[in-house]
Amino acid sequence: MSKKLQLSWNVGYSKSIESKPEIVVPATVPGAVQLDWAKAHSWPSHCFGENYKMYSWMEDVYWTYSANISAPPLSQGEKLFFVCKGIDYSYSVKLNGETLYEWEGMFTAYKIDLSEKLNETNLLEITILPAPKREGAEIGRSQADQSCKLPCSYGWDWHPRLIPLGIWEEAYVEKCNEMHICEAELSYSLDEKLENAEIHIGIMLSKLRAAIVKWRLRDKDGICVNEQELAVNADFVLLESVLKNPMLWWPNGHGEAVLYTSTVELYSLDGDLLDFNESKVGFRTVALVMYDGAWEEELPFPRPCNEPPITLEVNGRKIFAKGSNWLCPDIFPGVVSDETNWTLVELAKNANMNLLRIWGGAISNKDSFFEACNEMGIMIWQEFPLACNNYIGTEQYLEVLDAESKSIIKRLRQHPSIAMWCGGNELFNSWSGMTEQSLALRLLNRNCYDLDPSRPFLMTSPIMGMAHGSYVFRYENGEDVFQVMPKVRYTAYTEFGCAGPSPLEYLKTFIPKDELFPPKPGGSWEVHHAFNAWNNIHTWLDIPTIEYYFGSADTLDELVQHGELMQSEGYKCIYEESRRQKPRCSMALNWCFNEPWPTAAGNSLINWPNLAKPAYYAVAKSCRPFLASARIAKFKWAEGDIFDPELWILNDSYNKLPGGVMKVLLGTGGNRQEIFEWKYPVISANANLRGPTIRFILPKLNSRIMTLILMIENCPEMDSEYTLLISGSEDICPTAGSGLF
Repeated sequence: MSKKLQLSWNVGYSKSIESKPEIVVPATVPGAVQLDWAKAHSWPSHCFGENYKMYSWMEDVYWTYSANISAPPLSQGEKLFFVCKGIDYSYSVKLNGETLYEWEGMFTAYKIDLSEKLNETNLLEITILPAPKREGAEIGRSQADQSCKLPCSYGWDWHPRLIPLGIWEEAYVEKCNEMHICEAELSYSLDEKLENAEIHIGIMLSKLRAAIVKWRLRDKDGICVNEQELAVNADFVLLESVLKNPMLWWPNGHGEAVLYTSTVELYSLDGDLLDFNESKVGFRTVALVMYDGAWEEELPFPRPCNEPPITLEVNGRKIFAKGSNWLCPDIFPGVVSDETNWTLVELAKNANMNLLRIWGGAISNKDSFFEACNEMGIMIWQEFPLACNNYIGTEQYLEVLDAESKSIIKRLRQHPSIAMWCGGNELFNSWSGMTEQSLALRLLNRNCYDLDPSRPFLMTSPIMGMAHGSYVFRYENGEDVFQVMPKVRYTAYTEFGCAGPSPLEYLKTFIPKDELFPPKPGGSWEVHHAFNAWNNIHTWLDIPTIEYYFGSADTLDELVQHGELMQSEGYKCIYEESRRQKPRCSMALNWCFNEPWPTAAGNSLINWPNLAKPAYYAVAKSCRPFLASARIAKFKWAEGDIFDPELWILNDSYNKLPGGVMKVLLGTGGNRQEIFEWKYPVISANANLRGPTIRFILPKLNSRIMTLILMIENCPEMDSEYTLLISGSEDICPTAGSGLF
């Protein structure tokens, strides 16, 4: 049996590859060299104010980890290995001065046999080169366009320029039997009726020697439903079996995410347990298909091609994908804990989401993230580390991308949560300049087909028919999201945003007190993305838009509350409008779910590390499987306007909804008045129902805020509310209901 032996690491830097560090400090592994150095020298948090700038020099020096290894006693038939699951980014591994391994890339794990190389005392060293930067590139993300380094680290509108380096995954010494399991992977195919799973278990052993392999498959309750035992005398074993009527893995909101447990045990001929491997298996099919009616659409001559498929079909069922874009949970991937991943994924599940897009400019997550998604039924759209750059296919870059992408595919393809692969983010746009003929994308397509042919592959997002943006509440032409969204028709909204400020008490934790109010460009507010983050000076805080709707704020608390209201109502509008456009539209994924450090303002639903914003709860309501909904013409109203909400019932579930009664109320200043009643019929499974449009002349009201309230008799879980602005004051009209026409 194998046994992990943890190492005690130190780290230090030098200015050249030939020289040794003059000072070394204790290192935490997994982690990052920046955090180790800062901790040893008692630096203040990089998250506070402008402190992150203290770290800028660290990207341009050589960092060397060192650990002493005392050779442990090895019994006959035992081996000692150095195991590392990921180092960021280009590095070499030496033992007692001898180079054992060199690599460029952070996603490839490796295992080095040390058994014949050990002295009584030994020095293990890992030297990491400076962060990769393409010669001649402007400062920013383009410096990473010939590497598999995360481009967001070079600076983004939600990420400071702080480029992590170091051992970001587990690294340890392992003592194990000479005869052990190198790999054990289960794959399967389901028949058309999903009644039989044809199972293949590929087992790679460390050497040729007679042994016994035992395999068991247990269901979700731990009951063994299939098993085999085989005497082997080879280094590769392929077991085959059939499971009848497997319980299926379903996305959140569509059924249980059922997982089976596969266990492979390796025994000597004498019956001694040498090694074992355990993994989870979810049985399901997944495909990208055309939306209902797509092939029947008449296209004018000369005919273009039809828009490509983007509707997810799981186990033969078309699924409306409601979710978000996932970013690095921390600037430094090495410090992201299992607890952090599980907490964030649970937040996604509780928000009624079923799909997370792992954006190409960020991280390929640790195993615990995917394990959490497997358990909670969250599908994953997994991109490779390409974003918003032209990744020209130089020989060296393609060689690294080939190896790194294969490592990513092989590591992740076992997870049922992985629903699709994608080349990267916004590669077919003018700021990137790539096309379907770009060698990097052709390579990725080939690797996904060769290594995981059953899953869909997209070249990039967006492709024709899909949309990214916008990320503001009010557009340059003066229209708000309520006015814009009903006029557009896309097959998927895979990025859209509605920026808002972070909560007041949260802001106080990283903005110096003397800078808090009023917010202004420069200093900590700008560093934390409130100003000059994207497109213009006002993003993401956008005070001019807040003041347009609410007037000048006298306090920061007031400003924050106004911004939070806009973000919440804006997101509700976009998610629900996307759902109303089903079946042509089949995805709504906001930008973005989480963030890697504290932002003063932005589009995220979750503040770092796991603090839910008010907008998160608004989105959770708009993503319920079925709900009462209203298409509202604009956010700001005035007395005398014809208020004309269009009523809907949205249903993404595969259950019929019984007919019922929707009561429509208007609330102002603590008062509620019923203005309409709609008796609606039975609603088909996975279908929306469009109802009547109310036309109502707005009277003089005694509040600047009005609330449209939709209540379903005997089904309060479907109720919805929309908070809107209104100009004008005085008492509410006592005969408001008579304003209908």
